[in-house]
Amino acid sequence: MTYPVLQDKVAIVTGAAMGMGLETAKLFAEAGAKVVVADLNEEKGKQAVSEIEANGGIAFFQKVDISKTEQVKALVDATVEKFGRLDVAVNNAALTPDDKPVAEFDEDYWDKLMSIDLKGTALCLKYELQQMIKQGNGGSIINISSVSGFRPQPDNVAYVAAKHGVVGMTKVAALENGDKNIRVNSVAPGAIDTPMLRGALDQFGFTEEEYAPQLSLLNRFGQGREVAQASLWLASDQSSYVTGTTLHVDAGYTSR
Repeated sequence: MTYPVLQDKVAIVTGAAMGMGLETAKLFAEAGAKVVVADLNEEKGKQAVSEIEANGGIAFFQKVDISKTEQVKALVDATVEKFGRLDVAVNNAALTPDDKPVAEFDEDYWDKLMSIDLKGTALCLKYELQQMIKQGNGGSIINISSVSGFRPQPDNVAYVAAKHGVVGMTKVAALENGDKNIRVNSVAPGAIDTPMLRGALDQFGFTEEEYAPQLSLLNRFGQGREVAQASLWLASDQSSYVTGTTLHVDAGYTSR
């Protein structure tokens, strides 16, 4: 059972067509929010809206490439045009981690990943904050980082650097906007059972039973909805005195 802790709130979720973003969009709708499903994948994004509406929720799809300034601004403008305001945002969209050591990293993929995971998140923050400041009655923004923003991994220097950056920009945004009652936090997921993780398992020939104990004190992968629950708490007034911090959803991975 989900309590209506976001009743009548308006929320943007980027990367909401699949994985953790989809679970977040669905959970927010269950909690009473009007949800903007923002993603580059139009087919899966519209399917996500259909799933939300079939469950009694309110949502619409907005196609967006978050690395493009005009598209991010259009996302926020469309949200306000449709629902009249913006109260909550979850900046979740990101690319798959790179897979080469620092001595051999791919510059083209570095640029592509940084344009989404780092610059794209910054652009979302920029225009979400502008709207919330304009409204004048606060808001909550959640940036999705990663355990890689705290505990480096080999062979994905671009992803690790970007996720460290997400944590840093979260703190700066919180520092600048606390006096406006705009809270900015991040969530750092660990090994979450998503298509991205399953693809990595297939690539390296591991099973969950073999790999999960290396990444989790609970000896299992997390579920997208478990990450969504963390974002829901940070989005709601239940966390009204929390800003500038990171909530780890990693089954203790960064504690050892």
